[in-house]
Amino acid sequence: MRWTDPMASLGRRWGRRRQEQDSAVRTLVSNLPYEDLKKKEQPNRQYKGNAVKTTKYTLWSFVPKNLYEQFHRVANIYFVGLAVLNFVPVVNAFQPEVALIPICVILALTAIKDGWEDFRRYQTDQKLNNLPCSVYSRREMGFVERRWKDMRVGDFVKVVSNEIIPADILLLHTSDPNGVCLMETSNLDGETNLKQRKVVPGFPAPDSPFKPGGFKSTVVCEKPNNDLNHFSGYIEKPDKKKLGFGIDSLLLRGCTIRNTDEATGIVVYAGHETKSMLNNSGARNKRSKLERKLNSDVLYCVLLLFTLCLVGALGHAIWLESFSSVPPYLVPDSDGHFIPSTLAGFYMFFTMIILLQVLIPISLYVSIELVKMGQVFFISHDVDLYDQETDTRVQCQTLNITEDLGQIQYVFSDKTGTLTENKMVFRRCTIMATEYSHSENAARLAVLGETEGTDDEVTLFQQRQKQPSLFAEEEEEEEEKGSGEGRPEATRRSHGAKADVGSNQRSKVNAAGAHGDLAFSSPLETVVVPDSKLQQEVLEAERQWEEGHLHQGPHLAPTPGPHLAPTPGPHLAPTPGPHLAPTPGPHLAPTPGPHLAPTPGPHLAPTPGSHLTPTPGPHLAPTPGPEWSPHLDFLVALAICNTVLVSTATAQRQRVKGRRNSCAPQTLGGRLRGLLKKMRSPRSMFKVFTGKQEPLADPFAADEEPPDILDTPDVCTTTPEGGSPKTQPEVTPHQPQRQRPEPGPSSPDDVCYESQSPDEAALVHAARAYGFTLLERTPDRVTVRLPRGALLTYEVIDVLTFDSTRKRMSVLVRHPRTREILLYTKGADSAVMELLGEPAGESASQRELRKRVCSSTQRHLDMYARDGLRTLCFAKKVVSQKEYDDWSLVRQQAISAIENREELLMDTAVQLETSLTLIGATGIEDRLQENVPETIEALREAGMQVWVLTGDKPETAVNIAYSCKLLDHRDLVFTLNTDNKDVCRSTLECMLEEVRRYGPDAHLRGFAETFGGQGSIGLGEDPTIGLMIDGRTLGMVLEEEDLRSKFVELCRPCRSVLCCRVTPLQKSTVVKLVRDKLQVMTLAIGDGANDVNMIQAADVGIGISGQEGMQAVMASDFAISRFKHLRKLLLVHGHWCYSRLSNMVIYFFYKNLAYVALLFWYQFYCGFSGTAMIDYWLMIFFNLLFTSVPPIMHGIMDQDVSATTLLSIPELYKIGQHSAGYRRSAFWIGMLDAFYQSLVCFFIPYLTYQGSDIDIFAFGNPINTVSLFTLILHLAIEINAWTVVHWVVMVGSVLLYFGVTLAYSAICVTCNPPSNPYWIMQQQMADPMFYLTCLITIVVALLPKYIVQVLRGTLAPSPLLFARQLDRMPPSLEEPIPINASAAPNDPRFTLSSLSSPSPSPPPTLA
Repeated sequence: MRWTDPMASLGRRWGRRRQEQDSAVRTLVSNLPYEDLKKKEQPNRQYKGNAVKTTKYTLWSFVPKNLYEQFHRVANIYFVGLAVLNFVPVVNAFQPEVALIPICVILALTAIKDGWEDFRRYQTDQKLNNLPCSVYSRREMGFVERRWKDMRVGDFVKVVSNEIIPADILLLHTSDPNGVCLMETSNLDGETNLKQRKVVPGFPAPDSPFKPGGFKSTVVCEKPNNDLNHFSGYIEKPDKKKLGFGIDSLLLRGCTIRNTDEATGIVVYAGHETKSMLNNSGARNKRSKLERKLNSDVLYCVLLLFTLCLVGALGHAIWLESFSSVPPYLVPDSDGHFIPSTLAGFYMFFTMIILLQVLIPISLYVSIELVKMGQVFFISHDVDLYDQETDTRVQCQTLNITEDLGQIQYVFSDKTGTLTENKMVFRRCTIMATEYSHSENAARLAVLGETEGTDDEVTLFQQRQKQPSLFAEEEEEEEEKGSGEGRPEATRRSHGAKADVGSNQRSKVNAAGAHGDLAFSSPLETVVVPDSKLQQEVLEAERQWEEGHLHQGPHLAPTPGPHLAPTPGPHLAPTPGPHLAPTPGPHLAPTPGPHLAPTPGPHLAPTPGSHLTPTPGPHLAPTPGPEWSPHLDFLVALAICNTVLVSTATAQRQRVKGRRNSCAPQTLGGRLRGLLKKMRSPRSMFKVFTGKQEPLADPFAADEEPPDILDTPDVCTTTPEGGSPKTQPEVTPHQPQRQRPEPGPSSPDDVCYESQSPDEAALVHAARAYGFTLLERTPDRVTVRLPRGALLTYEVIDVLTFDSTRKRMSVLVRHPRTREILLYTKGADSAVMELLGEPAGESASQRELRKRVCSSTQRHLDMYARDGLRTLCFAKKVVSQKEYDDWSLVRQQAISAIENREELLMDTAVQLETSLTLIGATGIEDRLQENVPETIEALREAGMQVWVLTGDKPETAVNIAYSCKLLDHRDLVFTLNTDNKDVCRSTLECMLEEVRRYGPDAHLRGFAETFGGQGSIGLGEDPTIGLMIDGRTLGMVLEEEDLRSKFVELCRPCRSVLCCRVTPLQKSTVVKLVRDKLQVMTLAIGDGANDVNMIQAADVGIGISGQEGMQAVMASDFAISRFKHLRKLLLVHGHWCYSRLSNMVIYFFYKNLAYVALLFWYQFYCGFSGTAMIDYWLMIFFNLLFTSVPPIMHGIMDQDVSATTLLSIPELYKIGQHSAGYRRSAFWIGMLDAFYQSLVCFFIPYLTYQGSDIDIFAFGNPINTVSLFTLILHLAIEINAWTVVHWVVMVGSVLLYFGVTLAYSAICVTCNPPSNPYWIMQQQMADPMFYLTCLITIVVALLPKYIVQVLRGTLAPSPLLFARQLDRMPPSLEEPIPINASAAPNDPRFTLSSLSSPSPSPPPTLA
């Protein structure tokens, strides 16, 4: 037996782990060759397993670890220290055990809450870790079922359709012949549209059998990180060849496989190292502004407590010195010596701290948490903030900043998707200097805007393209029979159900969820009416191009013969004849579609896509032919220059099941049976004989029964000899073949799209309106059907994805006919225009034409921007083979790189995107959301400055700003746009000088016009100032400190600021700059991933669950579904939360001091000995039970003003902006009120019972009772809106006090010897003097408070008082209350004008 040194083994293990930590990459191999070895001998043993543990505690560590966490709070340490101090005999004030009760109750309640939350996390972990998965085993020579927690890095895992991915897996094989796997990431980022993943490029062909046991390569990738959008690495084969891969080859844990039978890969990250787990950072922790003030006031309470204790210590020492001899009631120590007066005073200092410890509100922090939980509950359940369309409500993800919603001063908003719908509607385009206005589409959109959301207008337009189904009757019968039965979730999530066939069928389709789950699929976005002029030009250009190619060679022309004339069907135009010639009229303008394409002749009617898309081969060398029209180029670019995923009606989100071959030979009896089945009703019979058909929602639906004579598949024909049907030899592998359920081109009516960008979806639908239908997209090809039915299958060489630096994307393809390498580029005009170049060998006329196209296109772009449209430019480049070969080498090196991979890839993209030729541009409309202008106007009236930070061009942003009332035509809008830093500095200085000298008056008119100001000034009106700055200038401003200071100073008087062409980083930098420089409360709101940095930088971040996924929502503090909800969230709930919490906090300080001061006043009559005249247990119950619930309910449910009034008078929001509810003055007024009421509550009972023979507890009992009533009635004066809950807790607290006190007095015989509270309460309640004393004391204590309230409401009424009066007025007598907002910046108690008829509020006076 060989002996192994354990220290050496441990050293080797430590060294390997240290090497893994120091390495910049992760290297892993397959676990299969080492399957029989022990775990410690596995090659990937240093990597974490797939089991996850999100719990914080174990059964044994719960108590110590939870106590350790709770003692991180200074308040808990303080109270535990006092409880321990009470065990020291020389300083104790209570029974030591009694002193532990309050802190033990607080710690126990917090521990129970933490333990329950951790137990729920434990249950979730166990459920997740024990889910089944398929892992390849070398012993079993196949995949075996294991649990998630048993999976390790280096295992081969198979995931089937609709199964959750158990780890981060590098995709090596899929069942899809194109090597594609579709993944839904809704569990990760909330996005429901599918993401495409592909097998590692260059790996063995997808159609070949994948054998995990033969995997001998090494995987090298980056170390685990939380970046969901980037991943890099390479596979190094045994021959040292490297195959690079990126994020498009990584299946992420927690996502779901869709539309793919199965996918297989190797685990690269497991468990806590997966990207999803690294992004699981838990709830955000922020401190509110009020909480920061609260902490400072707690320090004041500490100073006050030390002052009282110091007075008590000095008083005790002086009191002892006043005796000439030792009093008989002083007890000596064990040695018979008496403690010196100085040392006794020192001990008394600590005794007084124990006695008066309640001055520091131990229950305040717990009460604040409970109040905020209640506020969050009411916010999230507000029906006005619920969006029925998306079935979402407000989400509160950060619980401890609810009151900050009522103090916002600056609002930073994104534009697209936040102020607008993010539903992109194609409106106009320009091609080669010719502008196409699409007036017919504009008219349709105008009608659609009036009847948006109705079914009739949708079906009315789409019925022109779609005809009734031949099987409509049977489909309706089957739906009626099987509706709601056994419908799997995957069917409800199907991609491709047709949008509309009729209003009745549309409702059924939507009910099934077939179409509604797709992003950007509303009729507003998907339906486009073509421009008649452009449509004619496109059809003519295609006709000329096809005719030229039909006569180029015999290999492209079919052999004439009657057998090539297909049976008329939904995709083919019938052979022309007099009986088919329709009456000419305007109603015959054909809707583009392949079924309307005229055939070349009666004997040359081709099956679409057959001879026109030959298989690429050497015989397809470019031959002279008609020039490819720029119009065709433009529409092809719209269709293919994107990342849109294509799915069909059969591509449901479930596993594909095998079907019978629909091209199988059919017997005559079978055909007749199928025909008779469709003649069961007159309606179906009419459809059959009139030939009204439409493409089936499911092309395989006819497989259940043999197809009839009228349903001959278009991919099948008869042989010349009249033999059995067979597939045409000319059909390409990319054509739809019903005998195999593979993705591929199908009827355009069956195609539906899934896009991550609404812009791309709108452009693809626009191309489809002209007949350029995107039919198929795979990693290596993209297929487009032309209007006349021809198929063009482009080979996709590479896709240069969009990034915020380049602001463009490109696709590099090979033309199927000419075999040219073409680069199509799409992007912002600022990014594309500067890349245009001069082609080699350009003539003078061509140069003139190019310049004219550029200038005209730029003019059209400016016009689009002024109309508020989003603009995109399209350009093209023909890449030579040599240029591509040289570029490809650099590209492959960048793909295989791990460090700086993204930068290298971007450099290669920039290298290729040069010398482009402009094709055209588009204008897309993004409509404003509902009530956006009203919301922004209300926010501005509420005193908030609204900034819009957008990536759009200035003209578009300014147009939207005026539309949403961010800017007014009376405003002075200064434009800051320069390339020079010195010019920027001088411009800022001039603007600042003029603003300081003249202020915002009419004298600025000329200055504004000089520096790009816009807007007109009405006579006699003071205009407000607005500023517009572009991203390039903003970048210069943010670089230097002096420019930042000048910029912030200029922005201070601006009511609105518009930042255009800004990057995500600039957005967050601007928010931080304003927040830190001006020391203001900021709010950022956005809907996309580019807004995450801005949302996290603001004091309050709000995400909108819109069309761009849920990344903004996941990073936010609050999430809403519409921008209009921001109005009520801030003006109503924000105001309520701030006023409630501020009043509750001040009341807590007042309540604790008022009660503690009673004990302090008694020290003057007991020699400052630390004695209490109230029983210890009753003192504990006083704060723990009797007076704890009323202020909590006040903080949750009180309403100083109704929601209706707060919305109608936005100026009331300024109270929170200026912290008028919780000021230092309000804190000290509450402290003085507490001192006064404590004096009254102590000395009136003292004077009443002075000279009597009552004992100490009989004296303290009326003081305790009076104090309770005074505190409860003081809160009653503060309550603005009484509810049943208020009455219950108020009366309940009083009844609880008397019940507990009576019970305690009855059972406590020897609880606190020598004095005991036995039967004291019963005796005093039988004495009328007790009631008289209580009544007089309460009235005297609360009378000043009540008088001040009355005088304040009479002599200096606040806006809130007028608002409450308006609430109490009958609806018929209500009148709007105008508010003088001009005084708000100087006086936060801004006054209301008289209750006369309102006049327009003037703009605020700017400092």
